[in-house]
Parts: sequence; structure tokens; C-alpha cells
Amino acid sequence: MSYTKVNASAATLSKNRTEDAITTISGMCATCVDGCVGMCEIGKSAYRGAEMIYPQPFGIITAASEKDYPIDYSHLTILGTAKGAHGIEEDSDKAIFPNVKLEREIGVDNKFTVGLPFIIAGMGSTNVAARNWEGLSIGAALQGVPLTIGENVVGMDMQSEFKDGRVLKSPGLESRVKPYQDWQIDGKGDVILQANIEDTRLGVQEYAIEKLGVKTAELKWGQGAKDIGGEVMITNLEKAQELYKRGYVVLPNPTDPIVIESFKSGVFHEFERHSRVGMINEEDFMARVEELRAAGAQRPADLARAVKWASQARLDLLTVDGAGGGTGMSPWRMMNEWGVPIVELHSLTHNMAKHLDEKGEFVPDIAFAGGFTFEDMIFKGLSLGAPYTKLIAMARSPLAAAMVGKTLGKHMADGAMPVFVGRFGTTPEEVFITAPELKDLVGPERFKEMPTGAMGVYTYFSRLAQGLRQIMAGERKFNLDVITRDDVACLTRESADVTGLPYITEVDAKEVEAILG
Repeated sequence: MSYTKVNASAATLSKNRTEDAITTISGMCATCVDGCVGMCEIGKSAYRGAEMIYPQPFGIITAASEKDYPIDYSHLTILGTAKGAHGIEEDSDKAIFPNVKLEREIGVDNKFTVGLPFIIAGMGSTNVAARNWEGLSIGAALQGVPLTIGENVVGMDMQSEFKDGRVLKSPGLESRVKPYQDWQIDGKGDVILQANIEDTRLGVQEYAIEKLGVKTAELKWGQGAKDIGGEVMITNLEKAQELYKRGYVVLPNPTDPIVIESFKSGVFHEFERHSRVGMINEEDFMARVEELRAAGAQRPADLARAVKWASQARLDLLTVDGAGGGTGMSPWRMMNEWGVPIVELHSLTHNMAKHLDEKGEFVPDIAFAGGFTFEDMIFKGLSLGAPYTKLIAMARSPLAAAMVGKTLGKHMADGAMPVFVGRFGTTPEEVFITAPELKDLVGPERFKEMPTGAMGVYTYFSRLAQGLRQIMAGERKFNLDVITRDDVACLTRESADVTGLPYITEVDAKEVEAILG
């Protein structure tokens, strides 16, 4: 089996000339011909250089790894039962899937309630998030799904105001926070602000807590898509120069006269803006946690530090993101080849949490991230990490729902619906199946103000909720707290070895023996 897609990908707008004859080790065409114009990644690198490191075109796409990992969640299977009911009375008239409860509380001392066991992971200053933020945030708020504002939003906001290196005002960050707060229902969910090293230096989280009413902050260590700081592309010279002045790493140097002339003459069209890599240690981590409280996908050893320090600090939630993720701009090869894959990382996380639990130490609530899209995988993630995993973090899939909803709204406004959608109708009330529910939830007048991107996110989450309820009912599990690791089993010996779950033919072995006498 080949685990890597090399030398050609839609993500880098490259392809092999001999698509039916590829050398599996290198990914090169079996016959590399003198005279080829260079369609593959090697060829395009010969004339576009470092530009080929990143997925393209930036700002209108999301990208994630193409790597075919040895183990993934499809190697686990969900096990139902015909006996009993957990979390509800054993009554066929009551133990029906609409009665499955998906609300739960998150946190330690200052708990908050989520409407569904999902959380939208951090999406920062990348353009594709900004272009779809209104729909993403409103849709999440209406479902009570927590939403994380990612890194560098303030630093990238050209309207931000600073004094002595600290932010005083950021309309860009305010526009990320306010929609969620304005549409939040019954206090369910939360808007969370993430910070990297640049955000910390700028005092972003303190500003958000004191001025914008943000209650929850997230400290970021690395990420599943890459092992360097956040990155975006900048197409404006003046903006690149301003970010350079604010302390970001900008490549090539936008103040260099040769670079300026090359940009103006069209040799290249985008600058790279990079964040620095933070240096973690226990003392600084604990101090930062206390500062924020006062204000209002690394390797296994780093995972152990995260779990242990989160335990010692009594954090409300620890998010663990495996390799292969990504939403905006990550070096393409790094995204494919870096980090611990999700099933392996999530299994390690469970084992470490269990180790602390058995020692009588505090275990924080945990969220698993890494390519989750539908209810079956969500259930498997909750089961694999039970009883410590409380939420499943997603980013690309709700963003896709927001983009589709927004795009359909534009087609409706233009009176040019695609045929395969137009058969449902030409208005939001006809196309979005949750429209009656949304009208009842927010009222007919406010429904008219709702962006169609938000309708897309709300409807997508509604589908996930019903699908998850159906799976849980089949498991005879009627609330989230009764999900256990016994609810899934392995289809391969290798996945059984990694997860510690039983191989499918060995499930219930002792019970089977007892039944058969």
C-alpha cells in the first residue's frame, strides 16, 4: 500500500504527465521527458520555487492531507445491541432515537452547556475563514456549538490600534466575536479566543476579555497541520510592510528595495506572513493560565506535557489535534508528512488520561480533532476517548457548509439556481429544510436577516445531530455520558494493537462463553 501522494496534487495545482505510470517511491512519472513544460510539483518548483510549498489558490480553498494513513477511524466498527437501555427507561415507547440527549456541560468550576457535542476548532486570519465567518458563527451559535476564533486576527487587522505594543482596539476581532454573541440561544455554547505567541505579546486575550465580553481563552501549542506558526499570503505591499513593522516574519522582506521592485513588476504576487514558534515550559504555562483567569500535534512527549499540565492547571478543556488536518495555509508536504496520525494520537491521549485518573489526579475534559465530518466518525471518536473525551472538534466541514449556504444565497439573489438545487426551490424557505425550525427559533422577521451561510451550518449540524441520535439509540445509549469504549471494536489486528480495543471476533468473549455454557 502507498501511504503518500507525492509530486502531484490538486492542492498544488500540479499533475503527472504519465498519470497511469507513476514511480511509487518518488511520485515521478515513470518516464521523465526532456521537453516537458513541468506540470508536476518538481516541474513547477523549477520555475515557481517556494510558492509551490503551499496549497493554491490561497484564500478561497481549504486543504487537508492526502496521505493514506495505515490506520484511520474506518478501521473501527460500531457495535449495537438488542438488549437493555442506558440513560433512559427500558420502554420501547420511550427508548426512541429522538429522545437521545446531546446536550452536556463542559468545564470545571465555570461550566458552560453545549447544545451538541461538537466544537468548531480555531480558524484565524486566513481569508477563507474571514469570508465565511458570519455564516459560520451564527449557525454555530444557534445550535449551541462553541466556536474558536483562531490566531493572528488582531495582528492582521489593518484597523487595529496599538499603544506600547498592546492592542487598544480591533474592529476585526470585534466582528468575529459579536455575531456569535448576538445570535446565541439561552447561553448555550461559547465563543473562544485562541492565542499564539504574537497574540500574547499584543495582549489580545486580555483585550477580548475586558472589552469584548469573551469568557474563554485557548492557549495554542502547535497544530495538526504543521509544526511551525500560522501562515497566510498577503497580496498587498503596504499591508505586508505594516505586518513586518508589527513584528511578524514576512517573506520575502517587503522593505527590501529589490523585493519591492520585483513585486511591483509582477515577478511574484504574494508575500508569506509567518508567526513565530512558541517555546513552552511548565512555569510559563501555569503563569499564563493564572494571568488569563485573573483577567477574566506534537510528538508523544509533548502530548504528555499537555495532558499533565492541563491536569495540574485544572483546565476546562484540552483539544488534541492529529496529523493531516488543516483549513487554510499549511506547507503541503508538511501537512502530509508531519505529526502523529489521529487514531494513534487519540489512543495515546486516552491512555495518558486514564493513567492520571487511576492515580487519582484531575483529568480535564478533552476534545478530539482530526478530519471529523459525519456522525459515525464522531461517535467513534467519543467512544475511543471515553469517558474523558467530551467533544469532537471540526473545522473544514462546518466551513464547507457555510460556503455552500452562502453560495446558494448568491444564486438565489441572482435568480440562477443550479439545476440540481433548483429542483427543491428558489428561496431559502424552499431550499433549506430547517427553515421552518429556524423561523420558529428566531422569529419570522429575524429569519429574514439570517445569512444563508448560517442556514447551511445550522442544517448541517442538524443532520449530524439526528444521525448521531440514531447511532446512539442503536447502541441503546440515550445520553452522552453512557458512551463507553465497549461501543466500538476493531476490524484489523493493527488497529486493535494501537487502540487497545478488541478485535471484532474477540468482542464479548467471556459473555459469549457464559451464555453458551
